[in-house]
Amino acid sequence: MATFSAVTRQHILQAIAEYDTRGRDDFLGVYGFTPSTAATFEHEGRSYESGAVLGVAHRHATGRLATSDEFASSVDAASSILRKRGFEVTAPAARPAAPVRAEPRKRTQSAQPAKPARKSNAAPEAPPVLCPTCSMVLPATGFCDYCA
Repeated sequence: MATFSAVTRQHILQAIAEYDTRGRDDFLGVYGFTPSTAATFEHEGRSYESGAVLGVAHRHATGRLATSDEFASSVDAASSILRKRGFEVTAPAARPAAPVRAEPRKRTQSAQPAKPARKSNAAPEAPPVLCPTCSMVLPATGFCDYCA
């Protein structure tokens, strides 16, 4: 289970910048998130998926990507973390109830298959290499700055 105490507003802003650079579909595809409408938040007039951005922000903070399973138990958990960091989270709009009909509808057209989800062309990012002693992310040199 991931703890998000290390995630700061700056880490979330870094994830937002990456989201903007890559685009929604590539951002979700690279990090293995699926599109979700559970909860979104707004920053500077743009809407972002809270789970994916928070997971990548956790990666910026700790070096390890937090998957949506780690906070999927409650959409409120991700929303509350983002609210504490100063972001405005919006709940999904409630769908209006369907009108009740006295007679069943006649089927006039055959059902068309749903379009398949667009797959990202971006390659998944390799997991970071960690120091076996202190578990910090190793720099490009391959030697830990703290243990070497």
